[in-house]
Amino acid sequence: MHHLLPLLPAIPLLVAAVLVAGGRRLPRPAAESLASLAAAATAALAVFLLLHSSPPLVEWVGGWFPRHGESVGIVLLGDGASLGMAALVSLLTLAALAYSWHYFDEPPRGHAGSYPAMMLLFQGGMCGFALAGDLFNAFVFFELMGVVAYALTGYRIDEAKAVQGALGFALVNSLGAYFMLMGIALLYARTGELAMAKIGQGLDRAAGHHGPDVLVLAGFALFLTGLLVKAAAVPFQFWLPDAHAVAPTPVCMLLSGVMVELGVYGVWRVHGLVFAGPGGVPAADATRVLVVLGVLTAAVGSVMCWYQRHIKRLLAFSTISHTGLFLVGIGVLGPEGDVGTALYVLGHAGVKAALFACAGVLLDRYGTVDEFQLHGRARHLRGVGVLFAVGALALAGLPPFATGLGKAVSEEAVGGPLTVVYVLASALTGGAVLRVAARVFLGLGRRPTAEDEREREEDKTSGGSEEPETCQRLTGVPATMRTVPAVLLAAALLAGAVPGFAEAAGHAVEESGSPGVFSSAHWTASGVLLDLLSTLLAAVLAGVAVARPGLLSAPGWALPLRRLQSGHVGDYVAWLLLGTALLGALALPGVLG
Repeated sequence: MHHLLPLLPAIPLLVAAVLVAGGRRLPRPAAESLASLAAAATAALAVFLLLHSSPPLVEWVGGWFPRHGESVGIVLLGDGASLGMAALVSLLTLAALAYSWHYFDEPPRGHAGSYPAMMLLFQGGMCGFALAGDLFNAFVFFELMGVVAYALTGYRIDEAKAVQGALGFALVNSLGAYFMLMGIALLYARTGELAMAKIGQGLDRAAGHHGPDVLVLAGFALFLTGLLVKAAAVPFQFWLPDAHAVAPTPVCMLLSGVMVELGVYGVWRVHGLVFAGPGGVPAADATRVLVVLGVLTAAVGSVMCWYQRHIKRLLAFSTISHTGLFLVGIGVLGPEGDVGTALYVLGHAGVKAALFACAGVLLDRYGTVDEFQLHGRARHLRGVGVLFAVGALALAGLPPFATGLGKAVSEEAVGGPLTVVYVLASALTGGAVLRVAARVFLGLGRRPTAEDEREREEDKTSGGSEEPETCQRLTGVPATMRTVPAVLLAAALLAGAVPGFAEAAGHAVEESGSPGVFSSAHWTASGVLLDLLSTLLAAVLAGVAVARPGLLSAPGWALPLRRLQSGHVGDYVAWLLLGTALLGALALPGVLG
């Protein structure tokens, strides 16, 4: 069974090559159908292997097995967590391809396969990263998905802001990747190994009774920098809103739905296999790093989300906020937090992709994603409005969505004051999206004034006067653009409502992390009450914001936070360097002690 693991990244990569080579002869429907078939086949294979992944599957590609305890080969690890991520990536890629069926302008003759080929390359890179069992090939797949993501973000190359957003995305993430490569070099120099499990064993042997040293700390900080840049954690998050504002809607579905979450998954995987032993980073220091960054990320993301008019930027900051909650969940270093975060990630992927799909409908129908400009204009899009409102409530943690179940289990794991962070971040992000639904689809609140229009003209990030991504503005919503978000929300609902699914997910994560400690994931009375509290708070915040639109304007204390999102890549690079130093400082006490 383990011999099938290489097919998960290989199928989309090979079909992408076929589309590039044969795109001159393939008509557009054939190219898009072939890409969808490849994504579906990969998803089916990932689910099949997931059901047969006990014990975990290990494949040394090409037969390069370890000799005398040492290895240089490519190792793929197929356990519940990695195969679950590969399945999620493939299913969401299939959803994005279905949503974008005949989406863009008709390409020039001979290039019908370019967009679906890039989507499959993106899928292959993400699947490979999820399965990678050695650090160097994790870096290779990390770079592959990054390079394709840059190209997809700037796909509308005739628009200057799309190119600018893609270049900022590329520069910041490439620097993060270089830091990751330097971390790999330090760890290889210490242990002579690249396989994650082997590195962990080597660090434990080298440390003996003395514990970790500064070299291990440096490797930890550098490697985590690359992963946290991809996860858009504070202070590495600045590229994400700029990229989401210009990326095509189907690409946003993947960026916020799975790529950012893969950064969090990478942190969890690398810490567990490499740095969790006595020769790695002490548990107290790893917890301090992840929880502090997680709380900062959740707070900054939720506040910035509330004070946005640009709907795609609003959703991007919501992703940043939830990334912070994911980091807090895995940061407590317990199986209950791991399981809760896994369920939260699953639900968030479906809900956030559905919300971006609805935002794409607004953009392609009205040529704007400015909340004020769209006031009441989408009243007739009742179905889309219902989906958007349901997505907002799910984002706030409404039971029985998987977001609510994951949030409830995570709150149980973290306990204490950190529970307040989950409730407030969920309420603020869900309330912001619910406010948009009330304004845009119901026309509630006052109409935009001349002052609002002046603010829009001064704020270049408001989302007004956007160009639709389709060949022309939509007069009606295609069936695929309505069906895909509905299916995604239904899947997020079923993942939280079907007891067997949550238990299976918990069992899969337990086998990948800390087996035998946490029995199952299920709803509890306290979890339901906290979810209802955050949902009610989101509804109250949305209602107050609609009744008092002045609350949308950022107060004096929030303006400096908004100004940090300057759009200047040099500023973002400076914050990246500062964040790397912060990582080292947070982990330093374990080495000095």
